[in-house]
Amino acid sequence: MRFIIDSVLIHKWQKRFVILVPMLWFMVFLLIPFLFVLAISFTVPADGTPPFSAISQYTDHTLHIILHLTNYMQTLSSNLVFIALYDSASIALITTILCILIGYPMALALSRIKSKHTQLIFLIMIIIPYWTSFLLRTYAWVTLLGNHKLNVFLMEFGLPSMALLYNNFSMYLGMVYCYLPFLVLPLYAILIKLDPILNDAAADLGATPIKTFFKVTLPLSMPGLIAGSLLVFIPAVGEVVVPQIMGGLNSVMIGSIIWEQFFTANNWGMSAAMSVILLIILVLPVIWMQKIQQRQAKASGSL
Repeated sequence: MRFIIDSVLIHKWQKRFVILVPMLWFMVFLLIPFLFVLAISFTVPADGTPPFSAISQYTDHTLHIILHLTNYMQTLSSNLVFIALYDSASIALITTILCILIGYPMALALSRIKSKHTQLIFLIMIIIPYWTSFLLRTYAWVTLLGNHKLNVFLMEFGLPSMALLYNNFSMYLGMVYCYLPFLVLPLYAILIKLDPILNDAAADLGATPIKTFFKVTLPLSMPGLIAGSLLVFIPAVGEVVVPQIMGGLNSVMIGSIIWEQFFTANNWGMSAAMSVILLIILVLPVIWMQKIQQRQAKASGSL
């Protein structure tokens, strides 16, 4: 009896330890830095290092908390910020759709390869480019698309001469290239778990391959598709490097404005306020999607 109780306690503490590790990681690398950014967002520019006012003062045995709302008021009343948010969301949405159109067939084909060794080889081919610097890979595309010989090669196939760099085409190419694995990998993790018997059963019932995909495969892979889409959309909204290096001048990204406020204008409070507002805008859809998934899980469990 004592052995059973000890094993139960050990198992209980093991579960707590498993949860404790990611919680500590979350607090150290996300929650605490966010609290610093949140505090800076309530400051105003000031001379000195760091270049913002103090958020608290202690005088006459009294602690004064000073919160300035100027940064939030200026951010919410700026038309440039709303234009940048709209352009960033539009570019991120188009990037996510392109990643789905390209990544879903890749993940589906990869999950249906029978040889485990071949699957591993293709997975390594997808992951290996991301072992190198993000900036180096972006400049590699700049070098490739800026090569005049590439344009001449495309003209030999009857295509007209066109600018391949510093426009929307090169920007979306760079964005899709950078974020495509974030959709392929979680989607592959779901598709590999699907039982092939389901497709055979649908075919026995007279369903065509297309109907089987939309009625069986796609609904069952929806959790991976949603997770991969969020992993692409959320960082794409705040992307800075690819639009500045490969994009044109037609789109204004919110990440670029935050970058300019921080490094060029030296206005840490304004950039922090924009970051907090952007984070809130991105977190709300994630919470909404989680609630929908929880309702669907409860509904399926009750059935």
